[in-house]
Amino acid sequence: MTDMIETVIEYSYIGIFFLLIAVNAAPILMPPTWIILSSFFALDASLDPFVLALVGATGATIGRFFLKHISGFFRRFVGKEQESNLDAIGNFLNKKKFGYTLTSFLFAATPLPSNMLFIAYGMMRAKSIGLYIGFWCGRLLSYYIMITISEAVLTPFLQLFEDRIIGIIAADIVGIGSVIFFTCINWQVLLFERKLKFVRPKLWRI
Repeated sequence: MTDMIETVIEYSYIGIFFLLIAVNAAPILMPPTWIILSSFFALDASLDPFVLALVGATGATIGRFFLKHISGFFRRFVGKEQESNLDAIGNFLNKKKFGYTLTSFLFAATPLPSNMLFIAYGMMRAKSIGLYIGFWCGRLLSYYIMITISEAVLTPFLQLFEDRIIGIIAADIVGIGSVIFFTCINWQVLLFERKLKFVRPKLWRI
């Protein structure tokens, strides 16, 4: 990752912007965006933390826009019950004035990877612009915080990803598992009867 950062940093904010669009459009095998931003800041102290967070949030949001649309393809692999459940949670959020906005903001305000969130949005066929607004605001906040405290937190997380492939694959496996779990929840029963039930997973329907 260091070689990539040194190459992109020559183009300053513009290079970072386009790099983050590409990174966030990929569904798996990408390092967390805040680690990339913090690494840029560590290499070039002339970068302004707020501007860097602004560029990062905008690039990440555009990238996740593409990821959401790509992820709609995965819907064809789930069973009818799971499709119905995805529609149920989508309709529930659509009926709430700030449903998607708040959901995206609360998730994006943490440094957690958001690829699986947008894969779920794609499978739900979510169309609200609020999910992008909430995500952008949440990421701007979280990126700014992570960049400003990067001297304290960057090294421990880089040690976690020292063997990058293993660390990234492990994180993606957890994320994929969470999406499978999400699609197996009977959302109609949970939302309207306040009971937790599951449907049988049918993830490889062709």
